[in-house]
Amino acid sequence: MTIAAYAAAGFAVAGVHAFLLRRDRSNLFHRRALAIALAVGGVAAIIQPATGHYAAEVVARTQPVKLAAMEGQFRTERRAPLRIGGFPDPAAGETRYALEIPAGLSILAYGRPDAEVLGLNDFAPEDRPNVRVVHVAFQVMVGCGMAMMAVALWAGWSAWRRRAVPDGDGFLRVVVAASPLGMLAVEAGWVVTEVGRQPWVIQGVMRTADSVTDVRGLWVSLLTYSALYIMLGGIVVMLMLQLFRASPEVREAGGKVGGGK
Repeated sequence: MTIAAYAAAGFAVAGVHAFLLRRDRSNLFHRRALAIALAVGGVAAIIQPATGHYAAEVVARTQPVKLAAMEGQFRTERRAPLRIGGFPDPAAGETRYALEIPAGLSILAYGRPDAEVLGLNDFAPEDRPNVRVVHVAFQVMVGCGMAMMAVALWAGWSAWRRRAVPDGDGFLRVVVAASPLGMLAVEAGWVVTEVGRQPWVIQGVMRTADSVTDVRGLWVSLLTYSALYIMLGGIVVMLMLQLFRASPEVREAGGKVGGGK
């Protein structure tokens, strides 16, 4: 989660500076800020798959039903495939339209191509999470992460070849388009985490239905906290916009001046 937060924040900041750099190519403030943001977010995005692999091993060991829902795995089998895309059909007990990599899930979860992966059918229907929501959210999370990693590798390769941050219009457009992907990946990941553990609050001990409180008046604190965070979020956005608009003027080596207005 910490690495995901660095990737999300880095790409969000990079997107803002890429957008402003397209409007003022001589602005060294945005150019250097873009380089810093891509360095932070890009490195985190490249490291993220390694942490994801570790998380998959932990989930396979401690919450096999969640892993099955994440991958749309209905049958228990050896050499279980890793699915890219697809839409689970619980009635038919299969995930349709997915691109399957043979033995990919067995290798990812257990490190062996012949490892057995438990399927959803081995669990009682009342103990299964909503496989459609979990699988689609997982695919969104992975897709966003892979796209961010591709942008990071593109930036790193171009910077290594040119000894400078790439500033072509196409690259800047891609960075702007990729700027919300980190936040989307984080939110999709939390959907996987929270929906994937249903119907349990404490795995195998307490169900969500048994933990719901009957205390009245909770809507008051819900609305209060929601209003507070909306206000704080608005303040942060206004302050950040003010900082971006007031970017300092920075002289290039040739004497050319760039800066915000």
